[in-house]
Formats: sequence, C-alpha cells, structure tokens
Amino acid sequence: MSLCLARAALSVVMATSEFTLAWTHSIEKTRWEEDWRVTPAGLELVEARIRGSGAGMDPPEGARWEAGAWHFRPALPALPAFTLAASEFTADHELCIRQRCRALADWLPAPGPVRFTPCRLPPTP
Repeated sequence: MSLCLARAALSVVMATSEFTLAWTHSIEKTRWEEDWRVTPAGLELVEARIRGSGAGMDPPEGARWEAGAWHFRPALPALPAFTLAASEFTADHELCIRQRCRALADWLPAPGPVRFTPCRLPPTP
C-alpha cells in the first residue's frame, strides 16, 4: 500500500506506508505531529505528539510526557480518506517521510485542500 495525495487537478503517489503530518498551531505557535500508517483497512493514526498545551490543544488523559512532547494515541478508527484544509493565515502542513519533512505545497504546488487516500502502486514489469 502507498499514500496518494490530490490537490486541485494534481495528484501524486508516495511510495510509503508510513508518514507523519506536522504543523504549527496557529495561536500557540507549538508544533503538533501525527504518525500515520497506510493499511488495507485505511489510514490509521498511530500516535500524536504535542510540544505544549493550551488553546484547544490540551493532551488527553493518559498522554505521557517524553522527549519534550506529550505523546498519545487518539481513539480513531482507520479512515478511508481525509482532507486537510489550507489556510492563507497559517503555515502549510508538512508531510514527513522517513523523517524528512517538506511542506505540502512542495509535493502539490496548487492552492486548496489536500486529499489523503490509500492506494496501490502498479506492479513493476
């Protein structure tokens, strides 16, 4: 399984089954990260990390403080897809693959929301 991204008329297949989404909270200016896995059941949120708290981003009960961040696993079933909105008032989300992070606009240089879905790479000849 791989990750497919789509924005406007552009799409890209990412040859990875694991990725991290990261962004800076618009009010607290604190980094938030989510680790995802692409599976046959859908997109599974494995873990989330918040490097602070406040303004609607308090860590949930059971979160643990480790290496400068609150770590927790949100109770969310596998999703068939999800869409991230884009805002002109905040920095772009980052997509991290193998711990290398780039803004979503680097992957799909078009305005608008980005759709995340699981997909299969075509077989190699």
